[in-house]
Amino acid sequence: MTLVYFVSGLVILVVGAEGLVRGSSALALRLGISPLVIGLTVVAFGTSSPELAVSVESALTGNSSIALGNVIGSNIANIGLILGITALISPIMVQPSLIREQIPLMIGISFFIWLLTLDQEIGLLNGVVLVAGLIAYVYFSYQSSKNDASADSVEILPGDVATLKDKTWFCIVLILIGFAALVGGGMLFVNSAVELARIFNVDEAIIGLTIVAIGTSMPELATSVVAAIRKESDIAIGNIVGSNIFNILAILGIASTIKPLSSVGFSQIDYGVMIAFAVILLPMAITRKRLSRAEGSVLLIGYLSYMAYIWPTS
Repeated sequence: MTLVYFVSGLVILVVGAEGLVRGSSALALRLGISPLVIGLTVVAFGTSSPELAVSVESALTGNSSIALGNVIGSNIANIGLILGITALISPIMVQPSLIREQIPLMIGISFFIWLLTLDQEIGLLNGVVLVAGLIAYVYFSYQSSKNDASADSVEILPGDVATLKDKTWFCIVLILIGFAALVGGGMLFVNSAVELARIFNVDEAIIGLTIVAIGTSMPELATSVVAAIRKESDIAIGNIVGSNIFNILAILGIASTIKPLSSVGFSQIDYGVMIAFAVILLPMAITRKRLSRAEGSVLLIGYLSYMAYIWPTS
Protein backbone atom coordinates (compact mmCIF):
# COMPACT_ATOMS: atom_id res chain seq x y z
CA MET A 1 0.00 0.00 0.00
CA THR A 2 2.93 2.35 0.65
CA LEU A 3 4.03 1.92 -2.96
CA VAL A 4 0.46 2.57 -4.13
CA TYR A 5 0.35 5.77 -2.06
CA PHE A 6 3.74 6.80 -3.47
CA VAL A 7 2.66 6.37 -7.11
CA SER A 8 -0.73 7.96 -6.41
CA GLY A 9 0.98 10.97 -4.84
CA LEU A 10 3.20 11.35 -7.91
CA VAL A 11 0.24 11.16 -10.29
CA ILE A 12 -1.69 13.73 -8.24
CA LEU A 13 1.37 16.03 -8.25
CA VAL A 14 1.76 15.87 -12.03
CA VAL A 15 -1.97 16.41 -12.64
CA GLY A 16 -2.00 19.29 -10.16
CA ALA A 17 0.98 20.97 -11.84
CA GLU A 18 -0.68 20.62 -15.24
CA GLY A 19 -3.92 22.16 -14.01
CA LEU A 20 -2.13 25.00 -12.25
CA VAL A 21 0.02 25.84 -15.29
CA ARG A 22 -2.87 25.80 -17.78
CA GLY A 23 -5.38 27.59 -15.58
CA SER A 24 -3.04 30.35 -14.38
CA SER A 25 -1.47 30.85 -17.82
CA ALA A 26 -4.88 31.20 -19.48
CA LEU A 27 -6.12 33.56 -16.75
CA ALA A 28 -2.98 35.71 -17.06
CA LEU A 29 -3.45 35.83 -20.84
CA ARG A 30 -7.08 36.85 -20.26
CA LEU A 31 -5.87 39.73 -18.07
CA GLY A 32 -3.64 40.98 -20.90
CA ILE A 33 -0.31 39.83 -19.48
CA SER A 34 2.34 39.14 -22.13
CA PRO A 35 2.87 35.46 -23.05
CA LEU A 36 6.59 36.04 -22.53
CA VAL A 37 6.07 37.20 -18.95
CA ILE A 38 3.75 34.24 -18.35
CA GLY A 39 6.37 31.87 -19.72
CA LEU A 40 9.10 33.35 -17.51
CA THR A 41 6.97 33.20 -14.37
CA VAL A 42 3.79 31.13 -14.31
CA VAL A 43 4.94 28.29 -16.58
CA ALA A 44 8.43 28.20 -15.08
CA PHE A 45 7.02 28.03 -11.55
CA GLY A 46 4.34 25.59 -12.64
CA THR A 47 6.69 22.96 -14.04
CA SER A 48 8.76 23.21 -10.84
CA SER A 49 5.71 23.15 -8.56
CA PRO A 50 5.97 19.40 -7.77
CA GLU A 51 9.52 19.97 -6.49
CA LEU A 52 8.30 23.00 -4.52
CA ALA A 53 5.37 21.11 -2.98
CA VAL A 54 7.56 18.16 -2.01
CA SER A 55 10.41 20.29 -0.65
CA VAL A 56 8.17 22.55 1.44
CA GLU A 57 6.24 19.58 2.83
CA SER A 58 9.53 17.80 3.60
CA ALA A 59 10.91 20.87 5.38
CA LEU A 60 7.74 21.30 7.45
CA THR A 61 7.77 17.64 8.53
CA GLY A 62 11.45 17.67 9.42
CA ASN A 63 12.58 15.59 6.45
CA SER A 64 15.03 18.17 5.08
CA SER A 65 17.19 15.44 3.51
CA ILE A 66 14.36 14.74 1.07
CA ALA A 67 13.86 18.48 0.46
CA LEU A 68 17.51 19.14 -0.42
CA GLY A 69 18.02 15.78 -2.14
CA ASN A 70 14.97 16.49 -4.29
CA VAL A 71 16.56 19.66 -5.70
CA ILE A 72 20.08 18.26 -6.14
CA GLY A 73 18.74 15.04 -7.67
CA SER A 74 16.29 16.89 -9.92
CA ASN A 75 19.03 19.13 -11.29
CA ILE A 76 21.21 16.09 -12.01
CA ALA A 77 18.30 14.19 -13.59
CA ASN A 78 17.21 17.20 -15.66
CA ILE A 79 20.56 17.30 -17.49
CA GLY A 80 21.74 13.70 -17.36
CA LEU A 81 18.46 11.84 -17.78
CA ILE A 82 16.04 14.25 -19.44
CA LEU A 83 18.39 16.12 -21.79
CA GLY A 84 20.13 12.81 -22.52
CA ILE A 85 16.86 11.16 -23.58
CA THR A 86 15.69 14.27 -25.43
CA ALA A 87 18.93 14.54 -27.47
CA LEU A 88 18.68 10.85 -28.37
CA ILE A 89 15.20 11.48 -29.78
CA SER A 90 16.31 14.53 -31.75
CA PRO A 91 19.51 16.64 -31.68
CA ILE A 92 18.88 19.80 -29.65
CA MET A 93 19.70 23.17 -31.19
CA VAL A 94 20.98 25.69 -28.64
CA GLN A 95 20.16 29.41 -28.79
CA PRO A 96 23.12 31.83 -28.37
CA SER A 97 21.45 33.46 -25.33
CA LEU A 98 21.53 30.13 -23.49
CA ILE A 99 25.27 29.78 -24.12
CA ARG A 100 25.96 33.42 -23.31
CA GLU A 101 23.72 33.92 -20.27
CA GLN A 102 21.54 31.09 -18.94
CA ILE A 103 23.95 28.12 -18.83
CA PRO A 104 26.80 30.14 -17.21
CA LEU A 105 24.24 31.44 -14.68
CA MET A 106 23.15 27.86 -13.92
CA ILE A 107 26.79 26.88 -13.37
CA GLY A 108 27.38 29.85 -11.05
CA ILE A 109 24.25 29.13 -9.00
CA SER A 110 25.20 25.45 -8.70
CA PHE A 111 28.58 26.45 -7.25
CA PHE A 112 26.86 28.98 -4.96
CA ILE A 113 24.49 26.44 -3.40
CA TRP A 114 27.45 24.12 -2.77
CA LEU A 115 29.20 26.95 -0.89
CA LEU A 116 26.05 27.62 1.15
CA THR A 117 25.93 24.00 2.32
CA LEU A 118 29.54 23.87 3.57
CA ASP A 119 28.28 24.63 7.10
CA GLN A 120 25.71 21.80 6.64
CA GLU A 121 22.66 24.07 6.76
CA ILE A 122 20.74 26.40 4.48
CA GLY A 123 19.25 28.90 6.92
CA LEU A 124 16.79 31.78 6.81
CA LEU A 125 19.34 34.36 5.63
CA ASN A 126 20.51 32.02 2.86
CA GLY A 127 16.89 31.54 1.81
CA VAL A 128 16.29 35.29 1.63
CA VAL A 129 19.39 35.68 -0.57
CA LEU A 130 18.16 32.91 -2.89
CA VAL A 131 14.66 34.40 -3.19
CA ALA A 132 16.20 37.82 -3.92
CA GLY A 133 18.27 36.12 -6.62
CA LEU A 134 15.09 34.61 -8.05
CA ILE A 135 13.42 38.02 -8.31
CA ALA A 136 16.51 39.45 -10.00
CA TYR A 137 16.68 36.48 -12.40
CA VAL A 138 13.06 36.88 -13.52
CA TYR A 139 13.47 40.64 -13.95
CA PHE A 140 16.69 40.51 -15.96
CA SER A 141 15.46 37.56 -18.06
CA TYR A 142 12.44 39.62 -19.03
CA GLN A 143 14.51 42.74 -19.71
CA SER A 144 16.99 40.84 -21.91
CA SER A 145 14.30 39.18 -24.01
CA LYS A 146 11.43 41.72 -24.15
CA ASN A 147 12.72 43.13 -27.44
CA ASP A 148 12.70 39.67 -29.04
CA ALA A 149 9.43 39.68 -30.99
CA SER A 150 9.63 35.95 -31.73
CA ALA A 151 9.69 35.16 -28.03
CA ASP A 152 6.48 37.08 -27.28
CA SER A 153 4.26 34.37 -28.68
CA VAL A 154 1.59 32.06 -27.34
CA GLU A 155 3.65 29.20 -28.80
CA ILE A 156 5.76 29.18 -25.63
CA LEU A 157 2.65 28.39 -23.57
CA PRO A 158 0.80 25.06 -23.13
CA GLY A 159 -1.17 24.19 -26.27
CA ASP A 160 -4.77 24.98 -25.25
CA VAL A 161 -4.10 28.13 -23.20
CA ALA A 162 -5.31 30.48 -25.95
CA THR A 163 -8.68 28.68 -26.14
CA LEU A 164 -9.07 28.55 -22.35
CA LYS A 165 -8.46 32.27 -21.77
CA ASP A 166 -12.12 33.15 -22.42
CA LYS A 167 -13.35 30.64 -19.81
CA THR A 168 -12.52 32.64 -16.69
CA TRP A 169 -14.38 30.54 -14.14
CA PHE A 170 -13.03 27.33 -15.59
CA CYS A 171 -9.51 28.74 -15.27
CA ILE A 172 -10.13 29.63 -11.62
CA VAL A 173 -11.42 26.11 -10.95
CA LEU A 174 -8.33 24.64 -12.64
CA ILE A 175 -6.05 26.78 -10.46
CA LEU A 176 -7.86 25.80 -7.24
CA ILE A 177 -7.89 22.10 -8.14
CA GLY A 178 -4.26 22.26 -9.23
CA PHE A 179 -3.19 23.93 -5.98
CA ALA A 180 -5.18 21.47 -3.85
CA ALA A 181 -3.70 18.54 -5.79
CA LEU A 182 -0.17 19.86 -5.25
CA VAL A 183 -0.70 20.19 -1.51
CA GLY A 184 -2.44 16.82 -1.11
CA GLY A 185 -0.21 14.99 -3.57
CA GLY A 186 2.90 16.49 -1.97
CA MET A 187 1.91 15.26 1.48
CA LEU A 188 1.08 11.78 0.19
CA PHE A 189 4.25 11.59 -1.91
CA VAL A 190 6.62 12.71 0.88
CA ASN A 191 5.06 10.56 3.59
CA SER A 192 5.13 7.43 1.43
CA ALA A 193 8.71 8.19 0.30
CA VAL A 194 9.83 8.38 3.93
CA GLU A 195 8.01 5.13 4.67
CA LEU A 196 9.66 3.42 1.67
CA ALA A 197 13.06 4.56 2.93
CA ARG A 198 12.34 2.94 6.28
CA ILE A 199 10.97 -0.27 4.77
CA PHE A 200 14.01 -0.81 2.53
CA ASN A 201 16.46 0.67 5.06
CA VAL A 202 17.59 3.31 2.57
CA ASP A 203 18.78 6.73 3.72
CA GLU A 204 16.28 9.55 3.11
CA ALA A 205 18.97 11.53 1.28
CA ILE A 206 19.28 8.70 -1.27
CA ILE A 207 15.50 8.54 -1.70
CA GLY A 208 15.44 12.30 -2.30
CA LEU A 209 18.34 12.18 -4.78
CA THR A 210 16.82 9.37 -6.84
CA ILE A 211 13.17 8.30 -6.66
CA VAL A 212 11.70 11.61 -5.43
CA ALA A 213 13.91 13.65 -7.79
CA ILE A 214 12.97 11.62 -10.86
CA GLY A 215 9.30 11.61 -9.92
CA THR A 216 9.04 15.37 -9.48
CA SER A 217 10.94 15.91 -12.76
CA MET A 218 8.18 14.26 -14.79
CA PRO A 219 6.67 17.60 -15.98
CA GLU A 220 10.08 18.67 -17.32
CA LEU A 221 10.55 15.27 -19.00
CA ALA A 222 7.14 15.44 -20.68
CA THR A 223 7.70 19.05 -21.81
CA SER A 224 11.18 18.39 -23.22
CA VAL A 225 10.31 15.13 -25.01
CA VAL A 226 7.22 16.66 -26.65
CA ALA A 227 9.26 19.73 -27.65
CA ALA A 228 11.95 17.50 -29.18
CA ILE A 229 9.40 15.48 -31.15
CA ARG A 230 7.93 18.74 -32.47
CA LYS A 231 11.47 19.95 -33.36
CA GLU A 232 11.14 22.85 -30.89
CA SER A 233 14.50 22.01 -29.31
CA ASP A 234 15.16 25.50 -27.96
CA ILE A 235 12.10 25.06 -25.75
CA ALA A 236 13.38 21.64 -24.65
CA ILE A 237 16.78 22.82 -23.41
CA GLY A 238 15.46 26.20 -22.23
CA ASN A 239 12.91 24.38 -20.09
CA ILE A 240 15.64 22.33 -18.41
CA VAL A 241 18.12 25.15 -17.81
CA GLY A 242 15.35 27.41 -16.49
CA SER A 243 14.03 24.63 -14.27
CA ASN A 244 17.47 24.04 -12.73
CA ILE A 245 17.83 27.73 -11.94
CA PHE A 246 14.33 27.85 -10.45
CA ASN A 247 14.93 24.69 -8.42
CA ILE A 248 17.80 26.29 -6.55
CA LEU A 249 16.62 29.89 -6.29
CA ALA A 250 12.89 29.35 -5.80
CA ILE A 251 12.51 25.95 -4.18
CA LEU A 252 15.50 25.95 -1.83
CA GLY A 253 14.97 29.66 -1.23
CA ILE A 254 11.30 29.34 -0.25
CA ALA A 255 11.75 26.06 1.67
CA SER A 256 14.67 27.39 3.74
CA THR A 257 12.81 30.60 4.66
CA ILE A 258 10.05 28.40 6.08
CA LYS A 259 12.45 26.13 7.98
CA PRO A 260 16.27 25.74 7.82
CA LEU A 261 17.38 22.80 5.68
CA SER A 262 20.08 20.43 6.91
CA SER A 263 22.61 19.12 4.39
CA VAL A 264 23.81 16.31 6.67
CA GLY A 265 23.82 13.01 4.78
CA PHE A 266 25.01 14.41 1.46
CA SER A 267 28.55 13.82 0.23
CA GLN A 268 30.71 16.22 -1.74
CA ILE A 269 30.28 13.80 -4.65
CA ASP A 270 26.56 14.64 -4.86
CA TYR A 271 27.27 18.36 -5.19
CA GLY A 272 30.21 17.61 -7.49
CA VAL A 273 28.04 15.59 -9.87
CA MET A 274 25.40 18.36 -9.98
CA ILE A 275 28.08 20.94 -10.76
CA ALA A 276 29.83 18.64 -13.27
CA PHE A 277 26.63 18.12 -15.29
CA ALA A 278 26.04 21.89 -15.35
CA VAL A 279 29.64 22.56 -16.43
CA ILE A 280 29.82 19.86 -19.13
CA LEU A 281 26.66 21.18 -20.75
CA LEU A 282 28.43 24.42 -21.75
CA PRO A 283 31.14 22.96 -24.07
CA MET A 284 28.56 20.53 -25.47
CA ALA A 285 26.27 23.46 -26.29
CA ILE A 286 29.09 25.56 -27.78
CA THR A 287 30.16 22.76 -30.13
CA ARG A 288 28.17 23.29 -33.33
CA LYS A 289 25.53 25.08 -31.21
CA ARG A 290 23.67 21.85 -30.53
CA LEU A 291 23.53 18.69 -28.43
CA SER A 292 24.05 15.68 -30.69
CA ARG A 293 22.78 12.16 -30.12
CA ALA A 294 26.33 11.12 -29.15
CA GLU A 295 26.45 13.86 -26.51
CA GLY A 296 23.00 12.82 -25.31
CA SER A 297 24.36 9.29 -24.89
CA VAL A 298 27.27 10.63 -22.80
CA LEU A 299 24.85 12.52 -20.53
CA LEU A 300 22.59 9.50 -20.10
CA ILE A 301 25.48 7.10 -19.41
CA GLY A 302 26.86 9.58 -16.88
CA TYR A 303 23.51 9.72 -15.11
CA LEU A 304 23.09 5.95 -15.03
CA SER A 305 26.65 5.60 -13.71
CA TYR A 306 25.84 8.01 -10.87
CA MET A 307 22.71 6.00 -10.05
CA ALA A 308 24.73 2.77 -10.04
CA TYR A 309 27.28 4.37 -7.71
CA ILE A 310 24.87 5.95 -5.25
CA TRP A 311 22.54 3.02 -4.52
CA PRO A 312 25.14 0.54 -3.21
CA THR A 313 26.47 3.24 -0.87
CA SER A 314 23.10 3.48 0.86
